[in-house]
Amino acid sequence: MFFHIDTLIKMALEEDIRSGDITSHIIIDKKQKAEGTISCKEEIILAGIFIVRRIFEIIDDSLLWQSFYEDGQHIPPGTVIAKIKGSARSLLSGERTALNFLQHLSGIATETKRLAALVQNYSVRITDTRKTLPGMRYLQKYAVKTGGGLNHRIAMDDGILIKNNHLKFCSSISEALKKAHAQKSYLTEIEIEVSTIDELQEALSLKPSIIMLDNFSYEELEKAIKLAKGKCKIEVSGGITRDNLEKIAALQPDYISLGSLTHSVRAVDIHMIINPIDE
Repeated sequence: MFFHIDTLIKMALEEDIRSGDITSHIIIDKKQKAEGTISCKEEIILAGIFIVRRIFEIIDDSLLWQSFYEDGQHIPPGTVIAKIKGSARSLLSGERTALNFLQHLSGIATETKRLAALVQNYSVRITDTRKTLPGMRYLQKYAVKTGGGLNHRIAMDDGILIKNNHLKFCSSISEALKKAHAQKSYLTEIEIEVSTIDELQEALSLKPSIIMLDNFSYEELEKAIKLAKGKCKIEVSGGITRDNLEKIAALQPDYISLGSLTHSVRAVDIHMIINPIDE
């Protein structure tokens, strides 16, 4: 899953450092040692600590690393997460890139955990979407899983998902589903997006694995879930917020998908303090 992680890290470092950290080279002696302390200022679910370690390994493999927590752990505010010792210049060169990854991924895991907690009394799972930042999909979906969510398709070859733009090239939902059933491999699931009750009823007659109820009103959702329950898996998507999530979960769909988990989640407050130390 993380086969491209070094490439991604090196791209991020190249973007930030380019030909060198000229400020640190001017201000700090090359022999100066330092200790970096990474801590959180708010309650978080940690995600991405292994990336932070790898960033500093790539910058300077002589740095000494000590981590006190693992991904997936709940961490209260004011907690020291990790410490790094070694060249002050190396620590300062990697600080921003390391925090960018850690704040973002921990933000996803933390928000996923909060949303999953809202639906824990219902047989509903929170899932992500493919609305991810380019190049960051594997890491963002890893963070969702770390926070207790499910991963939807990682890529388009993971399953058949017939959406409204596909349906424009078919005469009907029935035609699209018949094509999918005829050409899919044995283990491939078929999911179809519907936006009305009539479309739902037509889709149900062709027995897809999952039906996505997209941007239904609450009243329409209530009716649609009653119609589809027990006939296929049900996913609800579109217009989901923290405010209406539990109300929708109470209708007992199987999945609730949220693009906001990856495309607009708030980064959590994690910082890194770097102090000089004697050699």
